[in-house]
Amino acid sequence: MGDRDLIYLSAGDLVRGYERGDFSPVEVTEAVFRRIDAVDGTLNAFRVLDRDGAMAGARASERRWREGAPLSPVDGVPTTIKDLFDMRGLSTLRGSRTSDTTPAAEDAPTPARLRAAGAVLLGKTNTPEYGWKGVTDSPLTGVTRNPWNTDTTPGGSSGGASAACAAGMGALHLGTDGGGSIRIPAAFAGVFGHKPSFGRVPYYPASPMGTLAHSGPLTRTVADSLLMLNVMMGEDTKDWYSVPSDPIPARVLSGGVEGLRIAYSPDLGHARVDAEVAAAVRAAAEALADLGAEIVETDPGIGDTVEIFNTLWQSGAYGVLRNLPEEKKAELDPGLAGIIGIASGISLGEYMDAMRLRALLGSNMKLFMAGYDALITPSLSVPAFGVDRLVPEGWEEGGNGWVAWTPFSYPFNLTQQPACSVPCGFTDGGLPVGLQIVGRMFDDPTVLRIAAAYEAANPVAASRRPEL
Repeated sequence: MGDRDLIYLSAGDLVRGYERGDFSPVEVTEAVFRRIDAVDGTLNAFRVLDRDGAMAGARASERRWREGAPLSPVDGVPTTIKDLFDMRGLSTLRGSRTSDTTPAAEDAPTPARLRAAGAVLLGKTNTPEYGWKGVTDSPLTGVTRNPWNTDTTPGGSSGGASAACAAGMGALHLGTDGGGSIRIPAAFAGVFGHKPSFGRVPYYPASPMGTLAHSGPLTRTVADSLLMLNVMMGEDTKDWYSVPSDPIPARVLSGGVEGLRIAYSPDLGHARVDAEVAAAVRAAAEALADLGAEIVETDPGIGDTVEIFNTLWQSGAYGVLRNLPEEKKAELDPGLAGIIGIASGISLGEYMDAMRLRALLGSNMKLFMAGYDALITPSLSVPAFGVDRLVPEGWEEGGNGWVAWTPFSYPFNLTQQPACSVPCGFTDGGLPVGLQIVGRMFDDPTVLRIAAAYEAANPVAASRRPEL
């Protein structure tokens, strides 16, 4: 089997191959590193690699598979970690020149669980500074590019993860999502990204964005995300928000959608949407109807929640960066520095109003979801755009920056519901489009069930590969 075949195997297919002896974790890891060496000079998905550690992990996994004693269903699977998490022996720089460069003494809980499960940790993927925006570039690491068209962005803030995933540089990728940062890059790069219910996957050290921020998987298949999720989720003493979570059985993915009642909102009642994106998502809704789901075109009636989100998100950024020395502030991404300046003017009353309105939003969404098994929307308003931009051309009005074209993602950080982006087609220019599936709180199984049913019925969207 050639390198390109190996690097694009799913995690599930990899472990089945290991079990049969068709190939080994060492062979696969070496193939992935050759892929990284071949294309990452163009894509810039990785901030740092741990070649020695990864190869040692692959050799240990190879021994376990030969002995018939793998640690888990992800043993030996090449995996990446976003550079907002601590990874033992590597520094955590968060895309910033202002960060402490001391190597971490131990893994954060999620990388620790992946490592303990035998996953081969390749290294750390790029993020914009402190994960602050929906594209991936930073003063520290420069621009990360989309494998489908290297003149476009892979999204953000988990853009290094999405680029690596789409380009065959690892099967499993750990990202974060404080306003769409898993779903945005999943949609732009044509991969699957799942934002679990808040607290299901531990997040430590705590995100500056507080209870907006989730951690979760980006993968090329829904089944791989479930494998990864089952390893990572569950209560951890370091994260006081984390909740006990039982593993989700694999049979959930074969449940189909027949009999499910799914709300379909093309625009959440207010959002502007690119015509090609809108058409692809409508076709996906029709495909789910063909599979037996009851699709009800409606809107949840929540209006535009951008002011609530901006107040809370900007306050979080201000909280973590306000005490930087002035010489360090001068090294920040100018856009992030501007956010800090804006946030310094947010009053306590405005913050408390945003918290109150967030609670009302959560209640309204819970009432709406009581009538439906899930809500589907576009993942984003637009396909991927130029790497030199924060906002697509023609979308600058309103002054809301990246949230102008992400109106479908951040509301569900405010409500903390599970949500995913599954590939649902391509534009005429060959750029991926994503379908967002939002579930009731803690009903991640239904989100994954619907995504798996759609993926199985539309394999082209999940199996097409960039030519890079």
